[in-house]
Amino acid sequence: MKQLLLYCRSGFEKECAAEIQDKAGQFGVFGYCKLKANDAFIIFEAYDGAALERFFSDFPFSKLIFVRQWALIIGDWLELPAGDRIAPVLETLQSGDVGNEIGSIGELRIEYPDTNDGKELSTLARKLTVPLRQSLRQAGLMLKKENLRAPVLHMFMQSGQKALLAVSYPENNNSLENGIRRLKFPSDAPSRSTLKLEEAFLEFIPRDEWDTRLASGMRAVDLGACPGGWTYQLVKRSMMVVSIDNGAMAESLMMTGQVKHYMVDGFKYKPDKFNVYWLVCDMIEKPQRVGQLICDWLINGWCQESIFNLKLPMKKRYETVQEVLAEMQQRFDEAGMKVKFQARHLFHDREEVTVHLRKA
Repeated sequence: MKQLLLYCRSGFEKECAAEIQDKAGQFGVFGYCKLKANDAFIIFEAYDGAALERFFSDFPFSKLIFVRQWALIIGDWLELPAGDRIAPVLETLQSGDVGNEIGSIGELRIEYPDTNDGKELSTLARKLTVPLRQSLRQAGLMLKKENLRAPVLHMFMQSGQKALLAVSYPENNNSLENGIRRLKFPSDAPSRSTLKLEEAFLEFIPRDEWDTRLASGMRAVDLGACPGGWTYQLVKRSMMVVSIDNGAMAESLMMTGQVKHYMVDGFKYKPDKFNVYWLVCDMIEKPQRVGQLICDWLINGWCQESIFNLKLPMKKRYETVQEVLAEMQQRFDEAGMKVKFQARHLFHDREEVTVHLRKA
């Protein structure tokens, strides 16, 4: 298998391509990308299939930022006759050495691009899932019961007549269908930006650590808080929050008694006590400046963990993120501080990347 299928947000195909070529190149895997603007996916074709498979196995998926999902492509694009979309899938999987390469399938996902045209395929994908799963089991290609440790088969539909087959492995992929975490907007939240922080908590903080790292009574600071979308998530978890912004906060948050609002520049505010655990920040500012501000907070001991957004420029977005994170790493190295980085272009992000830092 010499091709890698990668999902991304529509409009970020170039960033996805830049990232996979950069990371694969660091592993000595070289190739080129096939992409079209706003398709919400790309294909990376490697010159060396064995090297690509090693990279796919060894490189941690969690370290990718703009890639929502990845899978090794099996064969070529399939033509799907309207009368029988299952037969071409079985024929491909039963041909040659494909079955020996991937082993028994443990899970089936029928997916599609995150575009307006792609979303119209959701009904067809649901209708196909059960009969295709049954056919795969009857053909001996899929385990009788879903197994979350066995390979995942992705049927990626570009249209109702055209699809790719690809395989990923549960220990190193995105466990979410289409690589997307969809959340319901809480009706009492002040702004839709609240979904960014909720998704970040779900993405970056393991569930079994919520009782200690997202605990009731913790102290938090929200820089650039107004009208309170991110503060809402902290209050919802019974934290005591200092919200910093020159604008107005939602009255519903102020009525909780858990929020203190200071009309101060987020770059000038400094806590008067060393009891803040969380720092969150969604300020509209140059990413380099925000990155250095977050460094100040961790190095000075003003917080223990931070989630913040880097607002991206129109061009060289991947390069900008890499530069900012490298500059931050240099600051921490110079301070003799070990910090764990995580960064993702989350589903509820738009022109920004969300970063999580925690003191090691």
